Amino acid sequence: MKTKILTFFIAIFFIASCTNLDVELEDGLYSEEYPENESQLATVSIQTYKALQPMVDGAGWWFAQELTSDEAVCPVRDGNWLDGGKWTALYQHTWTNNTEAVNTMWSHFYTGVYEANKAIDFLNTFEETDDIKVKKAKLTVLRSLFFWFLIDNYGDVPYYTSNLNVEDKPMRNRRAEIWTNIVADINSATPLLSETGANSSVTKGMAYALLAKLYINAEVYTGTPQWEKAEQYCDSIISLNYALEANPLAPFITENSNSVENIFTIPYDEFDMEGFNLHMRTLHYQHGDKFNMVDGPWNGFATVENHFKTYFDEYSTLITKDKRKDYFLYGQQKDASGNIIKDAVTNTDLILNPAIPALVMSKADGHTSEQIRMSGARVQKFEIKNGATKNLSNDYPIFRYADILLLKAEAMIRQSKNGDAFVNQVRQRAGADAWGGVTLDMLLAERGRELFWEANRRQDLIRFGKFLDSKWEKPDVSSSDRTIFPIPQWAIDANPNLAAAPIDL
Repeated sequence: MKTKILTFFIAIFFIASCTNLDVELEDGLYSEEYPENESQLATVSIQTYKALQPMVDGAGWWFAQELTSDEAVCPVRDGNWLDGGKWTALYQHTWTNNTEAVNTMWSHFYTGVYEANKAIDFLNTFEETDDIKVKKAKLTVLRSLFFWFLIDNYGDVPYYTSNLNVEDKPMRNRRAEIWTNIVADINSATPLLSETGANSSVTKGMAYALLAKLYINAEVYTGTPQWEKAEQYCDSIISLNYALEANPLAPFITENSNSVENIFTIPYDEFDMEGFNLHMRTLHYQHGDKFNMVDGPWNGFATVENHFKTYFDEYSTLITKDKRKDYFLYGQQKDASGNIIKDAVTNTDLILNPAIPALVMSKADGHTSEQIRMSGARVQKFEIKNGATKNLSNDYPIFRYADILLLKAEAMIRQSKNGDAFVNQVRQRAGADAWGGVTLDMLLAERGRELFWEANRRQDLIRFGKFLDSKWEKPDVSSSDRTIFPIPQWAIDANPNLAAAPIDL
């Protein structure tokens, strides 16, 4: 089987310098005799799953979800992390269609779509056995996941479900119609899936979670709220064999692949599945001594002070019962042996101050070396094991049971029902007091506390109508077009139709 690599695919997947537009590629993985057995059949979807690997870093998705929100930030530290302004542009909502995260998300999402279609097209050449039906169902759900990422971040985008006979330069399709199509695809695929399985595989639980997300955001995507449907799919997950871990940090430990709380994860391994290096971006340079790290961290990302405060009853004395405060590193830092760490440049105690004086700190503007190097609480939500390398082996959850409980509560509240019981399962697991009469504002704050650092916040703020609001170091209300990202300029240059108005499917 041969696949013509069309200009469309080139425009979506690759920067022009990486690819010859006229080349024909032989599919080395597949042949007329393949698959001969179940083991070979399992390999058909490898490249589609692998397309998820860059999501937490290289694809730009995590940066676009967290650094555009009110909970995470990448301060400029006397020139360090300036990087052409790409981090401050995300926080201040001043990105363009040449900003790095905007560029890279597009190509990586469509790589996932392409790989799913490629595998489905291949499987369609064989007699449709039960095993092949199941494999196609899983690939269909994975393709829908990537299209969810696309419509969530870019709105109207090209939609296609086969790599065969695709238009060379396709038009965009309407977000609402893509939503309808992927919901239908998932619903038709779900009966073929097993109820549960490996946390990194497509199961009924994963498909239900994706549907819950699509329905809870239906008003954003289509203009019509569907809270009852969202609640129904949350109920479908609740009826399965998922549960909250006893410890709120348990879903994020190094060996978390068997967590009963994680519904669908991206599996990472420090040697064989690299790409999870957020700890390198947030930890102070000298935190290598705390964790006996092989590589020195980069002293960058931090928690916005106002978000940090939400975990504490009285910020001035850091009194709290909320166990989720352990997501953070703040105050005096000590090494693995309990000795006080000193900053290598200032030669003073390394004391992390959650207060960040400015988004852009510099000595020229009067900021001290201590402020520049030590401002901002850092993040250890995902366990950083002793001897950690620059890549973690913790699996990264895309869907988690605690999220589903909070979505269930939200859907109920939006239907004028009482969702307290589901919110309180999450709060009491964290050691926080139970609430009565939970409102949407209370729920949004709780989602922020529970799901911090898990790439949910941008989407939540948009759904709750808060994303455009002014915030620390972003005083102005953002224009309404900031709720989606612009299509990258390089993609428009390759396909000018992407700049035209969307068309119906």
